[in-house]
Amino acid sequence: MKKAEIKVTVELDEQNIPERMLWESTDSANKEQVPVKSLMMAFWDHNYKNTLRIDLWTKDMPVDEMKRFFYETLQTMGDSFLKATGEENIVEDLRDYCAHFAEKMGIDTRK
Repeated sequence: MKKAEIKVTVELDEQNIPERMLWESTDSANKEQVPVKSLMMAFWDHNYKNTLRIDLWTKDMPVDEMKRFFYETLQTMGDSFLKATGEENIVEDLRDYCAHFAEKMGIDTRK
């Protein structure tokens, strides 16, 4: 059985606010730690039937980049949901919402 490990390193300031975050994976072609400004991780606990989440961002994460990060996360959640369930109709609704979100947040989706 193949195994892979994902490692996230978070450097905190005196108030425990993330200053720097790095991630790496044993299964990645890039063997170096990659700096990131924000991360969202969700895990499904099947015993308790609930979601465990970790949402972190560095104190210097620009607001415009955070808006784009949320937009792209919503889009990719739709991709994952479609792949996992085949529910095309609801994913189209999510795509419509993503377009609305982008418009309200002033996000240029052509990038």
